[in-house]
Amino acid sequence: MPSQPAQHIETFPNPRPGADYTIRMRIPEFTCLCPRTGQPDFATLDLAYVPDQRCVELKSLKLYIWSFRDRGVFHEAVTNEIADYLTGELAPRYLRLEARFKVRGGIYTRVIVERRASGWQPPAPVHLP
Repeated sequence: MPSQPAQHIETFPNPRPGADYTIRMRIPEFTCLCPRTGQPDFATLDLAYVPDQRCVELKSLKLYIWSFRDRGVFHEAVTNEIADYLTGELAPRYLRLEARFKVRGGIYTRVIVERRASGWQPPAPVHLP
Protein backbone atom coordinates (compact mmCIF):
# COMPACT_ATOMS: atom_id res chain seq x y z
CA MET A 1 0.00 0.00 0.00
CA PRO A 2 1.44 3.41 -0.92
CA SER A 3 2.31 5.85 1.85
CA GLN A 4 -0.19 8.53 2.79
CA PRO A 5 0.16 11.78 4.75
CA ALA A 6 -0.25 11.30 8.50
CA GLN A 7 -1.32 13.58 11.34
CA HIS A 8 0.87 11.83 13.93
CA ILE A 9 4.47 10.76 14.38
CA GLU A 10 5.88 7.59 15.88
CA THR A 11 8.61 7.63 18.51
CA PHE A 12 11.06 5.13 19.94
CA PRO A 13 13.05 5.02 23.19
CA ASN A 14 16.20 7.12 23.23
CA PRO A 15 19.10 4.63 23.17
CA ARG A 16 21.25 6.98 25.32
CA PRO A 17 18.86 8.87 27.64
CA GLY A 18 21.65 9.75 30.09
CA ALA A 19 23.67 11.67 27.49
CA ASP A 20 23.12 15.05 25.90
CA TYR A 21 23.51 14.74 22.14
CA THR A 22 21.95 16.53 19.20
CA ILE A 23 19.94 15.01 16.39
CA ARG A 24 19.81 17.19 13.26
CA MET A 25 17.57 16.72 10.25
CA ARG A 26 17.14 18.70 7.06
CA ILE A 27 13.77 18.42 5.35
CA PRO A 28 14.18 20.13 1.94
CA GLU A 29 10.75 19.40 0.46
CA PHE A 30 8.26 21.04 2.85
CA THR A 31 5.19 22.47 1.14
CA CYS A 32 2.00 24.14 2.29
CA LEU A 33 -0.41 26.61 0.72
CA CYS A 34 -0.57 30.36 1.07
CA PRO A 35 -3.80 31.03 3.02
CA ARG A 36 -4.45 34.20 0.94
CA THR A 37 -3.80 33.03 -2.61
CA GLY A 38 -3.89 29.22 -2.38
CA GLN A 39 -0.55 29.07 -4.19
CA PRO A 40 2.06 26.61 -2.95
CA ASP A 41 4.79 27.73 -0.55
CA PHE A 42 8.04 25.78 -0.44
CA ALA A 43 10.52 25.60 2.43
CA THR A 44 13.48 23.75 3.83
CA LEU A 45 13.03 22.78 7.46
CA ASP A 46 16.09 22.35 9.66
CA LEU A 47 15.22 20.46 12.83
CA ALA A 48 17.66 20.00 15.71
CA TYR A 49 16.79 18.50 19.07
CA VAL A 50 18.41 17.08 22.19
CA PRO A 51 16.28 14.04 23.05
CA ASP A 52 15.29 13.06 26.55
CA GLN A 53 13.35 9.77 26.66
CA ARG A 54 11.97 9.64 23.08
CA CYS A 55 13.29 10.04 19.50
CA VAL A 56 11.26 10.58 16.34
CA GLU A 57 10.95 7.78 13.80
CA LEU A 58 12.00 9.22 10.43
CA LYS A 59 9.39 7.79 8.06
CA SER A 60 6.57 8.92 10.35
CA LEU A 61 8.13 12.42 10.45
CA LYS A 62 8.19 12.46 6.64
CA LEU A 63 4.50 11.48 6.49
CA TYR A 64 3.60 14.08 9.14
CA ILE A 65 5.39 16.83 7.22
CA TRP A 66 3.59 15.70 4.06
CA SER A 67 0.24 16.35 5.78
CA PHE A 68 0.76 20.13 5.40
CA ARG A 69 0.92 20.01 1.59
CA ASP A 70 -2.74 20.92 1.04
CA ARG A 71 -3.21 23.22 4.05
CA GLY A 72 -3.43 26.98 3.86
CA VAL A 73 -1.31 28.33 6.69
CA PHE A 74 0.97 31.28 7.39
CA HIS A 75 4.71 30.60 7.68
CA GLU A 76 4.88 31.72 11.31
CA ALA A 77 1.90 29.61 12.31
CA VAL A 78 3.03 26.40 10.63
CA THR A 79 6.57 26.62 12.05
CA ASN A 80 5.24 27.07 15.59
CA GLU A 81 2.62 24.34 15.08
CA ILE A 82 5.23 21.78 14.03
CA ALA A 83 7.60 22.76 16.85
CA ASP A 84 4.78 22.59 19.43
CA TYR A 85 3.60 19.20 18.16
CA LEU A 86 7.11 17.70 18.16
CA THR A 87 7.79 19.12 21.61
CA GLY A 88 4.54 17.62 22.89
CA GLU A 89 5.27 14.17 21.44
CA LEU A 90 9.01 13.97 22.16
CA ALA A 91 9.38 16.11 25.31
CA PRO A 92 12.97 16.88 24.26
CA ARG A 93 15.47 18.70 26.40
CA TYR A 94 15.81 21.23 23.60
CA LEU A 95 14.27 21.67 20.14
CA ARG A 96 15.00 24.19 17.40
CA LEU A 97 13.09 24.37 14.13
CA GLU A 98 14.14 26.73 11.36
CA ALA A 99 11.87 27.12 8.33
CA ARG A 100 13.49 28.79 5.32
CA PHE A 101 10.77 29.59 2.82
CA LYS A 102 11.53 30.15 -0.85
CA VAL A 103 11.10 33.60 -2.36
CA ARG A 104 7.55 34.85 -2.77
CA GLY A 105 6.96 38.33 -4.20
CA GLY A 106 10.64 39.16 -3.80
CA ILE A 107 10.67 38.25 -0.08
CA TYR A 108 12.38 35.32 1.59
CA THR A 109 10.90 34.33 4.96
CA ARG A 110 12.86 32.59 7.69
CA VAL A 111 11.11 31.55 10.92
CA ILE A 112 13.10 30.15 13.85
CA VAL A 113 11.37 28.53 16.82
CA GLU A 114 13.07 27.17 19.96
CA ARG A 115 11.68 25.15 22.84
CA ARG A 116 13.63 24.25 26.00
CA ALA A 117 12.68 21.88 28.83
CA SER A 118 12.37 23.61 32.18
CA GLY A 119 15.71 23.64 33.96
CA TRP A 120 17.74 22.17 31.10
CA GLN A 121 21.03 23.90 30.41
CA PRO A 122 23.23 23.02 27.44
CA PRO A 123 26.72 21.78 28.16
CA ALA A 124 29.49 24.34 27.82
CA PRO A 125 30.87 24.43 24.26
CA VAL A 126 34.31 23.04 23.65
CA HIS A 127 36.58 25.29 21.60
CA LEU A 128 39.41 23.41 19.96
CA PRO A 129 42.50 25.19 18.65
